[in-house]
Amino acid sequence: MFDLTGKVAVVTGASSGLGVQIAKAFAAQGTDLVIMARRIERLEEFAEQLRGDFGIKVLPIKCDVTKTEDVDNAAKLAEEEFGHVDILLNCAGASKDKGVIEMTDEEWDFTIDTDLTSVFRVTRAFAKIMQKNHFGRIINIASMYGLVGNTEIHTVAYHASKGGVVNFTRAVAAELATDGITCNAICPGYFETELTKAVLDTEHFQEFAKTHVPMQRYGKPGELDAAAVFLASDESSYVTGAILPVDGGYTCI
Repeated sequence: MFDLTGKVAVVTGASSGLGVQIAKAFAAQGTDLVIMARRIERLEEFAEQLRGDFGIKVLPIKCDVTKTEDVDNAAKLAEEEFGHVDILLNCAGASKDKGVIEMTDEEWDFTIDTDLTSVFRVTRAFAKIMQKNHFGRIINIASMYGLVGNTEIHTVAYHASKGGVVNFTRAVAAELATDGITCNAICPGYFETELTKAVLDTEHFQEFAKTHVPMQRYGKPGELDAAAVFLASDESSYVTGAILPVDGGYTCI
């Protein structure tokens, strides 16, 4: 089960963090990859590592997901290289963390554009390719903060953008169901990445995890992989519009 050999997966935000982790998980299942991010040097280095470790084909593409021209060009290059795209993982994102009182228009627009509108742009471009083969698996990385508020970090635009991703997922799932394309979202809890490590390693946040996360810890590397592999697989053919928290129980209390 869950063999992805012969599939082609597109991963945005693949130069760091969860994008790197899940790209490796797909590669381990035999998936050929299109990896996209703004930092092409890191992508090329990562591509060489993936080819050497897993023996797969990898196409690195420099792409700013906030620019329609970049996204459409990436879709064109991917189709020219592989002829089809089977899996799309929307993982790119960044945010300006402030509360509703302090946040500026520019900070709000930056976060919404990077975390929500980019998901629309990328999905639009690659779903057109999937339609041609009547097959596709779209997986959006949202957040548990797309499901609930929080009292620890003031990050109103991030909450709004990830909540938008959650319902965007449902809308796309309903729209594309008859095209053989599923669309689901994963809502990670606290996972250590190069962007979160400094905060999560503090004594304050470790105590916060013990009191607010039922499993009393953060997610470990690899604990998101199985959810993504399942949603990318043929075995999930009747799963669409699902919103899957992987958060140690944070959103169940």
